Amino acid sequence: MRSASRLTPHASRDSRVRILGIDPGLVTTGFGIIDKNGNRLSYVASGRIRAPGGDLPRRLKAILDGLGEVIAERKPGQVALEKVFVNVNPQTTLLLGQARGTAICAAVLAGLPVAEYTALQVKQAVVGNGHAQKQQVQEMVRRLLGLGADPSPDAADALACAICHAHGGQGLGRLATAGFRMKRGRLV
Repeated sequence: MRSASRLTPHASRDSRVRILGIDPGLVTTGFGIIDKNGNRLSYVASGRIRAPGGDLPRRLKAILDGLGEVIAERKPGQVALEKVFVNVNPQTTLLLGQARGTAICAAVLAGLPVAEYTALQVKQAVVGNGHAQKQQVQEMVRRLLGLGADPSPDAADALACAICHAHGGQGLGRLATAGFRMKRGRLV
């Protein structure tokens, strides 16, 4: 007699998900792409999009075009990026928000779902410490993905965002915040 809980042929299909992590910036926007297959993470690509000097619209167009090329070439299924933090300089925060909005637009134009994480969540997921230094993030990204060398800081931040999404954005991370609410950017 066959069990009713037996897997159907559809349930055993490849569960691979390709995730694009983005670290938005007006001068340099980092990107990192990983594949998640079950609990296994694999490095696909990473790099930086450098915006030319000049006026803001020209820089934003470079970010939009560059991410559009990455998406078209690498075909991710999901996108993850960091939420904007409040900076000491409000003007800098507003400008970073525009770069971030441009990155979201690139994903939305391609029909991709977008997940957002705070820097604290990303560092906690990758290093185990929400207040980790950049070098610690780079080293853990290298280790988790089996890279030969530390990625550049921009690429490491983007890859870390993708890793955070792979580990927590699809169910596990929601358990840790169940029953809490956000107040002034913090879980309470």
